[in-house]
Amino acid sequence: MEEQTLQPQNRPAGLLIRIKQFVTDTRGVGAVEFALIAPLLLSLYITSFEITIGLSVSKRVTRSASTIADLVTRETSVDKTLLATMKDVTASLFAPYTPNTLSIKVTGVTLDATGTPTVAWSWDQNNGRPYVVGSAVQVPADMHTANSFLVRAEVSVHHELLMFMPGLLPNSVQDLTIAREYFYRQRLGNSVSCTNC
Repeated sequence: MEEQTLQPQNRPAGLLIRIKQFVTDTRGVGAVEFALIAPLLLSLYITSFEITIGLSVSKRVTRSASTIADLVTRETSVDKTLLATMKDVTASLFAPYTPNTLSIKVTGVTLDATGTPTVAWSWDQNNGRPYVVGSAVQVPADMHTANSFLVRAEVSVHHELLMFMPGLLPNSVQDLTIAREYFYRQRLGNSVSCTNC
């Protein structure tokens, strides 16, 4: 009979000892802390990776537009065959990346005696004519020189962000279009003509 009366009395003391051991046990604290911090660290790593890739693509778009305008302004006359090589120029500048939905446009811009800029000719990567001859062109204010000629190169690329949590940002932020344009003056003669644009 004494055994039956002693067991109920020892049960609360044993329960309190187990609770005290559970509270003071720190063996799993490191694993719990890592489980809480790991997603945050992983998302920071992926975000920094995405920013690096985005800046690299942006730099290549800028370099491509500048190089295309520079190469075209070294000529006195161009044609679609020469302009088609600008796709290869852009591809070499983007290496090792392969740009998605690459768009290239080259436009000859004539400024008349009043300094009003209009399209003289235009070309795009599909050998099309993106702008109507004689249509108005937006030119930086400091380049409005009467009786002059400019070459405008436009390059744009579609860039998708590899998001760690796709629902975190709206689609307009996840799908970016990075675009740059450059205006260069002709190097030789009074203009750069395009024979079949």
